[in-house]
Amino acid sequence: SDIYSKKGDDLSALNFAYGSLELATQQKLKQEIGEANLRISRIQERLGNPDEALSYYKSHVLYRDSVNNVSSVQEMESIRADFEISQKQLEVDLLNQQRKNQRIIVIGTIIGLVLSALLALGLWHRNRFIHSTSQIIQREKERSESLLKNILPEETANELKEHGRVQAKRFDSVTVLFTDFKGFTSFSENLKPEELVESVDHYYSMFDLIMDKYDLEKIKTIGDAYMSAGGLPQPSEGHAVRMVKAAFEIAQFVEEVKEDENFPYSRFSVRIGINTGPVVAGVVGTRKFAYDIWGDTVNIASRMESNSEPGFINISENTYHLVKDQFNCEYRGEVDVKNKGLMKMYFVTGSKNGQT
Repeated sequence: SDIYSKKGDDLSALNFAYGSLELATQQKLKQEIGEANLRISRIQERLGNPDEALSYYKSHVLYRDSVNNVSSVQEMESIRADFEISQKQLEVDLLNQQRKNQRIIVIGTIIGLVLSALLALGLWHRNRFIHSTSQIIQREKERSESLLKNILPEETANELKEHGRVQAKRFDSVTVLFTDFKGFTSFSENLKPEELVESVDHYYSMFDLIMDKYDLEKIKTIGDAYMSAGGLPQPSEGHAVRMVKAAFEIAQFVEEVKEDENFPYSRFSVRIGINTGPVVAGVVGTRKFAYDIWGDTVNIASRMESNSEPGFINISENTYHLVKDQFNCEYRGEVDVKNKGLMKMYFVTGSKNGQT
């Protein structure tokens, strides 16, 4: 696994790491199981799988702590046994030396002091070991919390750590965005799996930065679909305007990639759809946590995206009333939407200050 990792072949490295974990598990070797879980966690992290990375890292910490605890107990028992033996020997020596002269008594006293010094030295080394171990555990705890906050909103992550569960919440006004790459399926058929992942990651990494810039929350990705929301996990004002601004930057970035000669993979066109309305948000699952939102608002946002055009930002009537004072919008009329009937839609063509 190490050899393939150094070569940059993480998928082969991952396969060997899984093999190592299986062998260690069969032989019940706790230390090797912990090391195999750590290797898999690091590879999964590089592959952009934070959920898998966190899961295997937790297993690594569990086995590592188990091995360390056993070693600590054994070391403490050894020190205690040495001390008890030395004390017993000292008592025997003192009884045997009662009829001897003062010199023998002095020598016995010196021996006792030496043994005490050795015990003190052993305790000092033990305390150093415990202190060092505590620091390592604290660093790993901070790293685990950092991974958790990358998966969930910070407020939700804190609630999950404190209570062990997250209460679903209703938000009266949330703006939801969906993006989709045109022709993604046909492009993906011509790319190797690792090239496809690198290509999608190139786009989604920038999308994440844009969401952070406008204080919006990435919800999830499903294949080539990217979903985000504004106005949660804390209610806020102006989320519809901020989402439209973010959508313009996404569209601009996708167009810039088309002209980037250094980008070796497929160049896509993006469709964007936005809707605003009430949603319910919460965490689903009991092992691999996922923050998600539900409601008709989400379904309509998805319909806005599927009825959009490549390079265009298609918004619903609800969103239009919130952004019309800052953006120029082109009324498309009422469009027949699957399972929704006729719905008014608008293309956002640019901001009122002239930027497009």
